[in-house]
Amino acid sequence: MSLSCGTRPNLLIAGLPATVLQRLRPQLETVALPQGQALYEPGGEMSYAYFPTSAVVSRELQTADGALMQLAVVGNEGMVGVELFLGGAAKPSCAVVQSAGELLRLPARTIQDEFERAGSAMHLLLRYTQALITQVAQTVVCARHHSLEQRLCRLLLMSLDRIQGDEILETQERIANMLGVRREGVTGAALHLQTLGLIRYGRGHIRVLDRSRLEKQACECYAVVKKEYGRLLHETLQAANLASVSEAATDQPDSPTHLPGNAPAPVAMAYPSALQRTS
Repeated sequence: MSLSCGTRPNLLIAGLPATVLQRLRPQLETVALPQGQALYEPGGEMSYAYFPTSAVVSRELQTADGALMQLAVVGNEGMVGVELFLGGAAKPSCAVVQSAGELLRLPARTIQDEFERAGSAMHLLLRYTQALITQVAQTVVCARHHSLEQRLCRLLLMSLDRIQGDEILETQERIANMLGVRREGVTGAALHLQTLGLIRYGRGHIRVLDRSRLEKQACECYAVVKKEYGRLLHETLQAANLASVSEAATDQPDSPTHLPGNAPAPVAMAYPSALQRTS
């Protein structure tokens, strides 16, 4: 089966060595899920590990009175289900599809068995987990010390990194839930960003008009997470790119791939900016 959806591979899966991929391929399954679909509920059983390709998943924490707050966002750079190999499948948070699309999934036992081999897959998953922990920690710091407008900019940028195009499909209510604030606050912050010419805001649609200025408007949290993902997963990006080229060549056996200048172009990554090497 293909490891990607269109031109969007999952970087963790595509970055694995060929021997590991050969073991995992028979167990990999592609699922297409709508926005709002829950992958895990708090305290529920985790039957699968999910590796988004075109979908984006939000990891969220819910309080006893029903209030929500986003802890992390996962796109095709990562996976959902690190608890499976960290020793405790039960978790207080939930995972919800933020942007509809496709994901690859592996049975829980399969990812656990691969991790227990203590090989290259284990080291890759641990590096990704460290990057994910940085994102969660920075989200907490951001919620405590930065303005709502800065936090909204960070959320928009992190979502934008993981989708194709410049339009984010989210309602005011959903954004307010992810940020843990009142809807009226999100409306005011979004209208101000629109007045500055950074976004165009409509019912359930946010189009980013000026990404570079949006980054300047955000707090440092976005850049901190971006740099850490780049530091930890730069080699994975390179390996995934090579794997995608190889798969493209395999899928087109009649093309003259052995001739210089005729090799297939590297597959575009959905999250390139966050995975570039940073100094």
